[in-house]
Amino acid sequence: MFKEFKEFAMRGNVVDLAVGVVIGAAFTAIVNSLVKDIITPPLGWATGGIDFTNFFVVLKGGSYATLGEAQKAGAITVNYGVFLNAILSFLIVAFCLFLLVRQINRLVTRPSAPPPSAPPEDVTLLREIRDLLKARA
Repeated sequence: MFKEFKEFAMRGNVVDLAVGVVIGAAFTAIVNSLVKDIITPPLGWATGGIDFTNFFVVLKGGSYATLGEAQKAGAITVNYGVFLNAILSFLIVAFCLFLLVRQINRLVTRPSAPPPSAPPEDVTLLREIRDLLKARA
């Protein structure tokens, strides 16, 4: 059983997947930092510092100014602002990831070789003569 497990674990696809997961985790930290530390602050400044986390509806328990107060009081709330924040964060991360992958693909993808040019006319004519002589023989 140990031998089978070793063969399974050392199979190329499993090792590649493990490396991909580790690189993906590190890459996630980079993208999250990009969004949180570089992109979100100017967006917050441009929107006047709107904080969606304080957008909520109290279903039971009174009226509160902030979500934190409502949660401390034990009120039942629908936190649609937190959901909007998650959607916005996802869209920003997805867009940044798209731009990053696009640039990486441009760096990695080498332009294909130009198609071979047509042979000169004399070579084409000689090939035709050769083919005609072969057909006669």
